[in-house]
Amino acid sequence: MHRRGVGAGAIAKKKLAEMSKQLDMFKSNLEEFASKHKQEIRKNPEFRVQFQDMCATIGVDPLASGKGFWSEMLGVGDFYYELGVQIIEVCLALKHRNGGLITLEELHQQVLKGRGKFAQDVSQDDLLRAIKKLKALGSGFGIIPVGGTYLIQSVPAELNMDHTVVLQLAEKNGYVTVSDIKASLKWETERARQVLEHLLKEGLAWLDLQAPGEAHYWLPALFTDLYSQEITAEEAREALP
Repeated sequence: MHRRGVGAGAIAKKKLAEMSKQLDMFKSNLEEFASKHKQEIRKNPEFRVQFQDMCATIGVDPLASGKGFWSEMLGVGDFYYELGVQIIEVCLALKHRNGGLITLEELHQQVLKGRGKFAQDVSQDDLLRAIKKLKALGSGFGIIPVGGTYLIQSVPAELNMDHTVVLQLAEKNGYVTVSDIKASLKWETERARQVLEHLLKEGLAWLDLQAPGEAHYWLPALFTDLYSQEITAEEAREALP
């Protein structure tokens, strides 16, 4: 019995060694591929996504900071660090309009505008990867799925599942009412009011008491008409309740 146990252990050790050798070979081939196609990885967002997916299959993180092959050969660490800084700048500049919530599409548009037409192209996937790096730093950034897109949270507001569900409900019209929440989510009035009051307190929603029927709670991050107008910070503040 004892010898069979040793034999099984030896087989497992041999398989582990083979897998480790195979993994090293994959990593070596990946480095060779990256070295050969580094310009395309840097310049082409779609190619960059495919390359990062390849890395993920063998547990390699080319976005990890530090001095090493990836940072020196591809400069991807610097690229995402600089992109993260640009994301923070855009979110701070628009915070007075949206309270710290912005759609991924709007963020993408604003980042591209700030980079200029001759800068390295950036995709929405690049933005999400950079935001995940910011989130890991505890910077208050978060990613909230809404319909077929995402809302980017850039303020350290406490949002639970109830708040997220209401944000998703507001996606269609850019606003939501207590009646909308009660009808769609089957909530009691008090639960709906608590969620909406929290969004107001955090500056993520605007209250419209002049709306027909009942009060409308507008989510400026979803109110796309707001972005089609060139309004000043003073005008935005005047629009607040």
